[in-house]
Amino acid sequence: MTRFAAPLAGIGLMASPQVALAEEVVELDRSDADPALWKLADEDTTIWLFGTMHALKPDLVWFDDAVGDAFNGSDELVIEMLEPDMATMQQVIGSSAIYTDGSTLSERLSDEQRTKLAESAAAIGIPMQALDRMKPWFAAVTLSAAPLIQLGYDPKSGAEAVLQGSAKEQGKPIAGLETFDQQMGFFSNLPEEQQITFLIEAADSLDEAEALYAESERAWGVGDIVSTEKLINEGLEESPEIYEVLITNRNRNWADWIEQRMAQPGNVFIAVGAGHLAGADSVQAVLAERGLNVERIAY
Repeated sequence: MTRFAAPLAGIGLMASPQVALAEEVVELDRSDADPALWKLADEDTTIWLFGTMHALKPDLVWFDDAVGDAFNGSDELVIEMLEPDMATMQQVIGSSAIYTDGSTLSERLSDEQRTKLAESAAAIGIPMQALDRMKPWFAAVTLSAAPLIQLGYDPKSGAEAVLQGSAKEQGKPIAGLETFDQQMGFFSNLPEEQQITFLIEAADSLDEAEALYAESERAWGVGDIVSTEKLINEGLEESPEIYEVLITNRNRNWADWIEQRMAQPGNVFIAVGAGHLAGADSVQAVLAERGLNVERIAY
């Protein structure tokens, strides 16, 4: 579950299933997907910006053409987070995601919320007892990730995993923009009321999970950033506090990093969740505000 916790925006798990999509739908060719790619360059520095999905079906072919060329020509890979060792992961989760004082999730929910959660969890094979020690945000992540795996979306086939594997084969250094502790904190530091809202929205969306994930993958695979923005960001915009924490603040922090990195020579491939590279609050929009114009690559 930890692979899905903070970067939920990148795979649309928090999207509203009722969002309006682009009028003209481009069909995804699974043998030749073309996800969106951007470039920022000056005389001695090139930074590629690539929006990812953290879990994909293994048959989707995307790591070629312009994306492959940009990656192969880069000196280093930068992703959202470097995954820590299991002991560190368990320690952070134990302190930020699990109740350690003997209390339960159930006692924090209304009767209606508790019934809704239990029924939704049971429908995908998760007993309420398995969720009851989890804090609301982590229970929401668990609920959202379960159908993703059941439907055949694999984090090992996700863009980050594929890129990291290739970087290791080529001997490229890999860096993270954030730490695991920071990413867990994005959720665990939310007020409990917002966490519960997130949890109930996750439970309500399970019936639409298959269609939602399929559309997210299609939009990503054809580079349809209009639909990507709607799928990934509109659900968050209904909760402005969460949107600010997960999208706005992080995008500005990453733009700071990119602006500073442009002062050093080199060729950097940055891969972050696709939701961060779509819409009015995207990383590219923040960079544009600072006079750094990012070009989308046509291919």
